[in-house]
Amino acid sequence: MTDTAGPPGSLRERNRLRIVDELRRAGRSSRADLVRTTGLSRTTVSKLVAELQAEGIVVERRDEDTDGAPGAGGVGRPPVALALAPAAGGAIGVDFGHDFVRVAVADLAGGVLAEARREFDVDRQSPAALDLACTLIDELLDEAGLDLERIVGVGVAVSAPILRDMEGRAQILPGWAAFAPVVELERRLGRPVHMDNDANLGALAEVRHGAGCGAVDVLYLMLSAGIGAGLIADGRLVRGRHGITGEIGHIVVDPDGAICRCGNRGCLETIAAAPALLAPLGSLHGDDLTLQELVRLARDGDEGCRRVIADAGQAVGLVAGAICNVFNPELIIVGGEMIVAGDVLVDAVRAGVARAVMPAIRDDAEIVAATLGDRAEMLGAVGLVLEETETVSVLA
Repeated sequence: MTDTAGPPGSLRERNRLRIVDELRRAGRSSRADLVRTTGLSRTTVSKLVAELQAEGIVVERRDEDTDGAPGAGGVGRPPVALALAPAAGGAIGVDFGHDFVRVAVADLAGGVLAEARREFDVDRQSPAALDLACTLIDELLDEAGLDLERIVGVGVAVSAPILRDMEGRAQILPGWAAFAPVVELERRLGRPVHMDNDANLGALAEVRHGAGCGAVDVLYLMLSAGIGAGLIADGRLVRGRHGITGEIGHIVVDPDGAICRCGNRGCLETIAAAPALLAPLGSLHGDDLTLQELVRLARDGDEGCRRVIADAGQAVGLVAGAICNVFNPELIIVGGEMIVAGDVLVDAVRAGVARAVMPAIRDDAEIVAATLGDRAEMLGAVGLVLEETETVSVLA
């Protein structure tokens, strides 16, 4: 087994990067695994790991999932695994929902060290939403014991289309007009910022860590205060020419319907997003009913709440079915805040899809509930940072 050839000065650095890259990808790995996955010799791995440990970048951890089974660490002992030290650096994920801000600080393998969520009217108070996000970042960095200087980047999920040639400008949120969150956050934090649509990031998270593991052609439906979709084709996220894809909430389903926040009439969101679900229930449960309370009541058996969720799910399913006729995915994942409604929502989406697709496609696509819940978009934002960050910045 031979190491990568090259000038002596660059050889050592490239090999260090390979070890750190593998630990970022795997989370934890033994020395023997590193030899196998990097192609480096045992001597090189042992030497470079020792260097990285001395620098505080790599630490040893006992595998707590072996229940004391014999392993590489010795008879009767759990094996010793290597991992990137939390102090080596981290990534931040921020999810700007329509009515909340959620922030996470994660290690370089994507493991969440600290997170928080605050209810907030993001749509109409964008500068204040950024203030809140920065405050939460400061608090969570303290909780995680990380300095901002050790953060390799910040990922941002936004409930709006993203035009990639316009510095990440969000196009639909009313209070975010002519406002560039990427530029503003980079100015405030002094760290690289990467932004994408929340449904795209939710799709990435579910495919990598959730219900879609192993699938390569996936339609992810995000049902929350708004409605969006993420498309994974041949294992890659579909972003389109300028980055605007998956805006199924703004597909017109009733040309004479209510005015949508995008300016059109009768978009799917006007009949299946949170405001449309809550409106008919005001006389029964009060005008201050929230989406979370609606879902809880539905789970507890309230027939009115179950009915509006089922109607919404069928409407989303009809639109999803039309997409399936074009895209032919192997898997449809139903996610977002509403997924805690459980089978009443997933079964309704399944029924809507069945009405809209060709029989061959209906038999092809499995429909499942997301497993990451409303944290998916935040976790996807963390993953976006780790994807976009070069390992060399970890070792700087």
